[in-house]
Amino acid sequence: MEIHIQEMVSKGSRRSIRESLNADWLLEVRKDIIGVSPLEVDLTARGEEGIAYVEGELSIAVDIACSRCLDKTSERVVVPFAEKFKPAASRKQTNDEEVIIVNEEPLDMEPFFEETMLLSLPFAPLCSEDCKGLCHTCGTNLNEQNCGCTKDEIDPRLAALKDLFK
Repeated sequence: MEIHIQEMVSKGSRRSIRESLNADWLLEVRKDIIGVSPLEVDLTARGEEGIAYVEGELSIAVDIACSRCLDKTSERVVVPFAEKFKPAASRKQTNDEEVIIVNEEPLDMEPFFEETMLLSLPFAPLCSEDCKGLCHTCGTNLNEQNCGCTKDEIDPRLAALKDLFK
């Protein structure tokens, strides 16, 4: 998806963007993601006073592994998107540190969308708030059944004393 920043700024034009982008790159980047829907982009771009404003939202549905029990859980992630771009050839000076200077035309927006979505995905997704996870000894999913493993943890420095009074 490309936007002509110089043209937008010089004409003061406005453009609505609705598009679905392939998001299979997420499967390569995050190994805990099992499946993804297309990345839905719904934006408005407008040129105003030498700056191009791109605002709207990005949304995606992901199937992701629970960080405790590894079961598949589905989440819908909706992220607001707002960036300001200014052509490098523009003579107007700006003190706004959030403005991104654009050197090449047209500007490919997909890297910005990918970065925003990647940073917005849950870091440690859970299938439920009370997920018990997996047994550290045998690997049984504790949400489905109890495994019967002993939960007594003994300090290794004192392990030799546990059989002292037998």
